[in-house]
Amino acid sequence: MHSETPQGERLQKVLAAAGVASRRAAEALIQAGQVTVNGRVVTELGSRVSPGDRISVSGRPIQRTPRFRYILFNKPPGVVSTALDELGRKTVLDLVQVPERIYPVGRLDIDSEGLLLLTNDGELTNRLLHPSHEVPREYHVWVSPEPTEAQLDELRRGVLIEGGLTHPATVSRRPGGNLSIVIHEGRKRQIRQMAEAVGLQVRRLQRVRLGPLSLGTLPSGEWRDLHPTEVRVLAETAGLARPARK
Repeated sequence: MHSETPQGERLQKVLAAAGVASRRAAEALIQAGQVTVNGRVVTELGSRVSPGDRISVSGRPIQRTPRFRYILFNKPPGVVSTALDELGRKTVLDLVQVPERIYPVGRLDIDSEGLLLLTNDGELTNRLLHPSHEVPREYHVWVSPEPTEAQLDELRRGVLIEGGLTHPATVSRRPGGNLSIVIHEGRKRQIRQMAEAVGLQVRRLQRVRLGPLSLGTLPSGEWRDLHPTEVRVLAETAGLARPARK
């Protein structure tokens, strides 16, 4: 292990590339003392490792050449979009049980539903979540009272919420009385905050698209693996020059 020299790769980057977790989550694992290198606990984020180093997380050795998994899940309301929940609530991993250590790409709050991507590809996750790539997210939103055109124009131009002014959004009316809202950011509870900023209350919120991925007719609570073509197009959308590794 090389913790004080520029040789080797940063430990959190290796963990993310191995599909253990996203880079940020890998940093939390390191700081929590859950990672060992050659049998020694490592807690410093600046630590570096070499190809021959033996790395374990929570006592389990990692594979440096992982099998990546990409899953599209239709999250129902009442389910938490995290791997673990300290309050004991049902999580997405209670409903999507696979051998790989996957995790959600971003979050939907507990009351929201719809498309959620789960993977163990840390590099793709970081790129999808990074604001610079402006990956579009489309939501179907049921609000009350009936929105006016002036309110919709405000949403299109951008409104002030926690964290600053939102970027311009694409907003249109849909049959059935709901709205289609497309944003390119991923702030916490952003759609709900945007609606509140113009005097609207969200009654139901469903994400139906993430970049090129669409929810389609996948039933609530069900999941499916992405087709290799979907993985390739998703990687290109996230700014990867090469297809994501299979």
